[in-house]
Amino acid sequence: MDLNAQIALLKRGCVSLVSEAELAKKLSSGRTLRVKLGVDPTSADLHLGHAVVLTRLRRFQDLGHTAVLIIGDFTAQVGDPSGRDSTRPTLTAAEVAANAKTYQEQAFKILDPKKTELRFNSEWLTPFMREHLLETLKRHTVQQLLSREDFKNRLAENSPLTLLEILYPLLQGYDSVAVKADVELGGNDQLTNLLMGRKMQVDAGQEAQVALTEALLVGLDGVKKMSKSYGNAISLNDPPNEMFGKVMKVSDELMLAYYELLTDADVAAVKAAHPMKMKKELARTLVARFSGETAANEALAYFENTFSKKELPTDLRVVSVSAGLTLSEIIVRAAGAKSRGEARRLITQGGVKSDGVKMLADDAFPAPAAFVLQMGKHQFVKIEVTAS
Repeated sequence: MDLNAQIALLKRGCVSLVSEAELAKKLSSGRTLRVKLGVDPTSADLHLGHAVVLTRLRRFQDLGHTAVLIIGDFTAQVGDPSGRDSTRPTLTAAEVAANAKTYQEQAFKILDPKKTELRFNSEWLTPFMREHLLETLKRHTVQQLLSREDFKNRLAENSPLTLLEILYPLLQGYDSVAVKADVELGGNDQLTNLLMGRKMQVDAGQEAQVALTEALLVGLDGVKKMSKSYGNAISLNDPPNEMFGKVMKVSDELMLAYYELLTDADVAAVKAAHPMKMKKELARTLVARFSGETAANEALAYFENTFSKKELPTDLRVVSVSAGLTLSEIIVRAAGAKSRGEARRLITQGGVKSDGVKMLADDAFPAPAAFVLQMGKHQFVKIEVTAS
């Protein structure tokens, strides 16, 4: 593959690249690049939002480069403040260790283990905090660290901002020094941290890494970035039928972003095809990727038999609701629940499904949307969400 084709592949769907000229120079050198990705194990599972950057990392591997996957067992106990309006919950060392184990297992559903260097940043950050922190702090100003928009917003709103959070960019930046990264990948909310890594590498006498950031994958609510804490995530470990059903809930517009960020498909061709056909293909592709072809084909058959072929009550009622209503409000209006409290209890008990997928969060639904709402075993109603 020639240089221009490599750059086009590696840039697909990216938001920021600092800089393309530097990336071209590194790729032209003919050496095996060290491409860094750091993940803090803050929950038990990876989701499709993580898969976006892991997919790009795999593309580097397929071009012959080494993925340096850093498990942030040290930084997870600090808490990455990027894009946050509040401090992350504190995790114990035991919780971090348990999460780190599942992160590794799930990451290798995408990455090639033979081309991956797995590291834990406690290896160098523990001695760094003891031996080099004061020297590093001398090189960075308070104004520089507080110039970030997320920090500015929290200060303006008088939301607590811990000293550890302020130090987080320095810790992530030192990761790049420790592993001698040539390229670092991350979400676009990580750009400040990646640029800090460039500066710290130059301070340490190293060549600055290329910083390449991703668009943040929007979750099932169609509004916020995908996150377990927002209840809008599709986990890599979701059962095949559940993953398939969740992908089918994604809006047609959002589906195009999923294709661009998670597959190598021609987005223009996807856009020109029938949305339902392409959404089923997206769901089948993703389930196959994480659970295998057999499971993907079975999930497709299950979905079509249950929903597409209308194997539902013949007198299925259709109820139109306005966009912005939460799930509990919809249940009260459409399914006869006596109160939102009763509806929430049904949700938390796992008694509510949307297109066959259990709904465990009381989220609002954007328009346009249409889905079959199931309460218990026998109560079905088709919900059509329209613009207010």
